[in-house]
Amino acid sequence: MWNKYWTVTNIEEALDILAREREKARIIAGGTDLVLELKHGAHSSLDTLVDVSRIDLGEPIYQDADGVIHIQPTATHNHCVISPILQNNAFLLSQASYSIGTPQIRNMGTIFGNVVTASPANDTITPLVALDAQLVLRSKNNSRHVALRDFYQGVRRIDLHADEMVTDIYFQPLQKNQRSIFVKFILRKIHAISVVNVAIILTLDGDDTITKAVVTLGAVAPTIIHAVQCEEYLMGKKLSGQVIKQAALLAAKNATPITDIRSSDAYRSRLVAVLTENGLTAIASGNEKREFPDNPVLLWGKHTYEASHLKTAALHADKMPIETTINGSPYELNTFQDKTLLKLIREGAGLTGSKLGCGEGECGACTMLLDGIPVLSCLIPAPRAHGAEVQTIEGVARDGNLHPIQQAYVEEGAVQCGFCTPGFIMSTLKLLEEFPDPSREEIEVGLAGNICRCTGYYSIINAVEKAAEIMAE
Repeated sequence: MWNKYWTVTNIEEALDILAREREKARIIAGGTDLVLELKHGAHSSLDTLVDVSRIDLGEPIYQDADGVIHIQPTATHNHCVISPILQNNAFLLSQASYSIGTPQIRNMGTIFGNVVTASPANDTITPLVALDAQLVLRSKNNSRHVALRDFYQGVRRIDLHADEMVTDIYFQPLQKNQRSIFVKFILRKIHAISVVNVAIILTLDGDDTITKAVVTLGAVAPTIIHAVQCEEYLMGKKLSGQVIKQAALLAAKNATPITDIRSSDAYRSRLVAVLTENGLTAIASGNEKREFPDNPVLLWGKHTYEASHLKTAALHADKMPIETTINGSPYELNTFQDKTLLKLIREGAGLTGSKLGCGEGECGACTMLLDGIPVLSCLIPAPRAHGAEVQTIEGVARDGNLHPIQQAYVEEGAVQCGFCTPGFIMSTLKLLEEFPDPSREEIEVGLAGNICRCTGYYSIINAVEKAAEIMAE
C-alpha cells in the first residue's frame, strides 16, 4: 500500500518530506480513513506516508491568550469529546465527535482526517463550518490561512497543495448567549455514515429573541452548506412551535441531495426538515445536552491518552525493522513496514489470537491495545508500533490463570464460536478499568465497536457485569 513510512517528531520534518516528495507523499494521523482508502486502491501514486501522530505538540486542544480555540493535528475524536474547552465553548463539536463510529475509531481517528478527507457526510466538518473555523496551511516556505468553508471545492476536493499540510484549526468560542446542537440520522444505532447531519448555533438576546442563526447541513450537497433561508427566517424571532416548523421546512429548501445506496434524495430532504425541527426544539426546551453523557465512554482506562513519542524521526522501508514491545516483551520485526498492525502481530510476531474479520474497521475482531487504548489493528499501519507498546489477547492471562474477565466470559457462555471473543475481551479490559461498575448503557457503548456474528449479546453483557462484580471483590 506504501513503500516508505516516516514517523516524524515535529512539523518541520513533515514539511521537509512533503517538499521533496509532493504528490507521492501523504500525511497520516489516525489513518482510519486513509488506510481504508489505500486498501480499496485509491491514491495509486502514493509512495510515502508521513505519520504525525507521535509529535509532541502539548495539549491537543487549547485556547490562546485571546480566547481563540485551537485544535492541533494530534487531536483525536475522543480528545474532542472529553475536552472541557469544547464542551463549554463549542458543545456541538464535542457532540459530533461522540457520534462518530465506535470507541476504537474515536481513539485513533482525528478531526484533521475528517477535514482533509472532505466527504460532506463527515460529521465534524458540519459543526466546524457552523463555527466559521479557519485553517492554517503550511509548506516548507509558506503559510496561509483559509476559511474552512472555502477549503472545500467539491466532494473530496480541497484547496491543499501537494507540499502543504493542515497544521491548525481555530475558531472563536461560543458566548454565553449562544446555544448549539448537532443532530444526525444514520441507518443503524451506531457506527454508520450520516444520511444527513445538521449543526445549529443560535445567538439570543435577553428575552430569547434570535439575533443570529447559523444552520449548516451535511450530506445533502457536494460540500457543507448553510440553510440560508432558514437562517434568515429565524432572525428576530423566538422559538415557538410554529416558528420551528416553518424554519425546518425552509431548511430543506437549501438541500440538493443525491440518491444513493443509503437514501433517496426525497428522503434526505425530508430528513433535513425533521432534524432541523428536532434540533431547534431541543434548544428551545434547553435539552440540547440531554443525550450527551456526563462521563462519555472513551475506553482510555484510568489515564488520559497520549501517544508514545519518538526522540528521533524513524524511516521504515524495505527490511527496516520495527522495534516494539508486545505483551511486555521486546520484538524486532522485519519486512512489515508496508503492512497493517494486525499482520505485524499475526504473521510477524506469530500471535494469532487477534482475528482478521472484515478488514475495514467494522467488526472489532482485530481489537488490541496500542499505547494502552483499544484500536482496530486492521486500520493501523504496522510502523505505528515502532517504539510503542502493544497488548494482545495473549497478554491478558497471568501465570497460566485466566483473567477474571476471561473467566466470566467462559462461565456466562459469552465465548460462543470464539472468533470475536479476543476483541471483546480487549475492549472489556479498558471498559472496566474506566468504569469499574458500568451501567448497561455504558457496557453497550463500550462494546459498540465489537460485533458478535453469533448474535449472543445478552451473554456477553452478562459476562461483563459478572466480571465487574468479581473484580470489585
